[in-house]
Amino acid sequence: MADEAAVVEEDMNPTQSPLVQVSFQRNVHRKQKYLEAEPKALGITQIGLSAYQILCVAVFLAKDLSNVGSDIPYFVSTLLVVIAGSLAVAAQNLHLPTLRACLGMQIVACVACLVNVILSLIKMEDLPNFCYYYYDNFTLHYGETCHSIESTQSHFYAECVVIHVALLAISATLAAYCCKVANCCGPAPKMVSTEQHSCKYFLVVSQI
Repeated sequence: MADEAAVVEEDMNPTQSPLVQVSFQRNVHRKQKYLEAEPKALGITQIGLSAYQILCVAVFLAKDLSNVGSDIPYFVSTLLVVIAGSLAVAAQNLHLPTLRACLGMQIVACVACLVNVILSLIKMEDLPNFCYYYYDNFTLHYGETCHSIESTQSHFYAECVVIHVALLAISATLAAYCCKVANCCGPAPKMVSTEQHSCKYFLVVSQI
């Protein structure tokens, strides 16, 4: 009488690992998202527009067409935007501390742009000091000159409002991209990785 016995041998890891192992890893390419915002172009735009504003207001101040009291906070706020633009360009190296510094400065730049918008709206109605005497005196050519200065100044600061609104939008955009990379607004995105372990089965048939 012949009996058949079947023996199954399983070749597995000594640790008895499963066939499929699922693990979560940090997305090492998440920093590349910052480059999608074109930080170099936006940073240079911030620097260029802010430098233009500083030069124009400096000319107005040199010609005694502006008030020093309101120009000092205007200069300080505009310089903060210049610093934010410089950090935006520097953060292209994707160094995490630089990205976090860029995020902080872009938030400060948003506040600075709002301050400059308010100051520009106030300055639209300001007159040079010497024009208060000649403003209503139409018999002198100074009155006409002051009206021309007022019109020019009003148009200039209206343009400043538009520029600062654009700078505000740029700062907000860069801050949003920095926030995605710096993980300040939520946990870092994770990637799912799977590992498969091979399992070999041997069928041994013996006869008695």
